[in-house]
Amino acid sequence: MSRVDWSAHPLVLAPMAGDPSTVALAAAVAGEGMFPFLAGAYVTVERLRADIVALRASTSAPFGVNLFAPSPNLPSMLDDARTYAALLDPWAQAAGVALGEPRYDDDGFDTKVAALVELAPAVVSFSFAWPPAETVAALRSAGCEVWVTINDPAEVAWAVELGVDGLVAQGWEAGGHRGGPQDTGEDQLPVRKLVMAVRSLTRLPVMAAGGVMTGGDAHALLSAGATAVAFGTAFLACPEAGTADVHRHSLTHREATTVTRAFTGRSARALVTTWTQRFGPASPAAYPHVHHVTAPLRAHGKATGEAELVHLWAGTGHAQVRELPAAELARLLTAELKTG
Repeated sequence: MSRVDWSAHPLVLAPMAGDPSTVALAAAVAGEGMFPFLAGAYVTVERLRADIVALRASTSAPFGVNLFAPSPNLPSMLDDARTYAALLDPWAQAAGVALGEPRYDDDGFDTKVAALVELAPAVVSFSFAWPPAETVAALRSAGCEVWVTINDPAEVAWAVELGVDGLVAQGWEAGGHRGGPQDTGEDQLPVRKLVMAVRSLTRLPVMAAGGVMTGGDAHALLSAGATAVAFGTAFLACPEAGTADVHRHSLTHREATTVTRAFTGRSARALVTTWTQRFGPASPAAYPHVHHVTAPLRAHGKATGEAELVHLWAGTGHAQVRELPAAELARLLTAELKTG
């Protein structure tokens, strides 16, 4: 039996790895009936444990945790990342920053899975790749629902075979990384068309994600067959979010977004900057190798407020972002949902 009554929690706070997701943000929206996710990627297992404990101390509502499943480590990726680093190096030197070394890691996947089996949040979702079948089984045995992210209807059959409990259908409009298991680098379906295509292939619950900024947006996706609808970019400007100041400012002061591998070696939607325009076409499919190369430069950009040096993740609806406390925004989205 599902641990989550999605009819009672149709609006979801998406996980936003790399600082925006915080316990305070999750707790605030949970108090208003939304289903929150914590981002388990890019944090230590100790931090993940502490966040789960802190959220449980703040709310009795159900919540989820998202992990990045380990990406393939192809032999070519290290060389490709080194070539890209050589291209970036003069630009980094001009900023007074030494680039990082390209390398592979799995973000502590096994230790984080073990912690989640022990702590058993209501939902564990995965992005970037499929979790091993034994991981799915262990989490489900612990009482967790297991969801995976897809970007293409062709991925539905694989997910069903894996035995998961639900699908996150991430449309082309979504900010941040493409979460599905295949980073093709090609344009993909917008969220409404993706939801309808996925719904025609499976009876599994479907969570829609991508460019959703209002309750009216969510109503349209629920009407198209989604079980629940996730909001990410919409919450980046909330005071409870850990969003960098330069990122907050850019959401309403830049117009265009692009999908690029320039920052991490994996396709992701960000606001257009000098970095994306100058280096995006040359960036290889080499995650997380490129992520480690560029991390020092991106951290420098955040610290100094140099937007051209920051990965400004944003969905296509970013201009509609509302700078409200998270609880107030959650109430507003719920009211908008009711009025359609």
